[in-house]
Amino acid sequence: MMNLGQPLFLLLWAPLALLIWLREFKSAYFIARFPFPDLSVATQLSGTWRTRWRRAPRLLIYSGLALAILALARPRAALPGEAARVQGIDIMLLLDTSGSMRALDFDPKDRMTVALQATRTFISKRHYDRIGLMVFAGVPLLQCPLTLDYAALLDFLDQVQVGITTTENTAIGTAIAAAANRMKRSTAKSKIIILLTDGRSNSGEVDPLTATKAAAALDIKIYTVGVGIHGQSVIPVDTPFGRQLVPIAEDLDEPGLQEMAEITGGRYFRATSKKEFDQIFSEIDRLEKSDVETPRLLQYEDRYFSWLMVAMVLLCVGMGLQLTVWRALP
Repeated sequence: MMNLGQPLFLLLWAPLALLIWLREFKSAYFIARFPFPDLSVATQLSGTWRTRWRRAPRLLIYSGLALAILALARPRAALPGEAARVQGIDIMLLLDTSGSMRALDFDPKDRMTVALQATRTFISKRHYDRIGLMVFAGVPLLQCPLTLDYAALLDFLDQVQVGITTTENTAIGTAIAAAANRMKRSTAKSKIIILLTDGRSNSGEVDPLTATKAAAALDIKIYTVGVGIHGQSVIPVDTPFGRQLVPIAEDLDEPGLQEMAEITGGRYFRATSKKEFDQIFSEIDRLEKSDVETPRLLQYEDRYFSWLMVAMVLLCVGMGLQLTVWRALP
């Protein structure tokens, strides 16, 4: 299939047609003529092949100019490419922003800093997925709805910090219910929630298992990630005597997180180091792939060069004949 890359250049055919009309039908304005008193004798003479083909050079030149204009319009062949298959799913990131996320488990970085870094890396590796961001502590807060605008999503991610919801405690069940409610109208073949938390649900209006079962009914898969080292950790606390490191006990509800993941067909992970965080997100990235067929992409192959070469040949031959075989005097 052929088409033109710059079809507007074909408008130049209009002045070319006007020039040909003036040249051929109003030739008195272009061709010098000798005055003769009587042409009756000349009209009785038999014509030669030169007189019969005297317009041939001009026709060659006109054709060359027309083809040169066609070459300017960039004739090209459309080559249909194969339909690409890409991965596209809906992902809601659910981040715990309770005060315990300031624990310095990843010395010198705290849990929140490392979680945000790993999340940013995960987002940067995804393509064609709609990704949303919700944070929670005592209440959930939607930071960014499901979107393909990863630049905007990363901007919202940069604004996340401990205490952003201005609430205390950890309402995991309410957060899952809010995330599932945001995804219930999704038409994606695969919908997942990635829950990152370092604690256990101790507040909220919805029980975590009830919310998880509701998500499973909506075909939403939940991957749970427990954040923090095993055993006792420390958290910085500002006191009248300056900042001090206060010990805190491990309070991660691993059995509950495992059960939530199993109910929805997801998996539970434990992140105790920066390396494990990256490995967890890489594993989720590997597990969650769903094929989506994109429209067929057309590739174009320029064909203007061959038309331009033919035009140049016609112009050269036409002008050459005018200067030799059909040379006119004066």
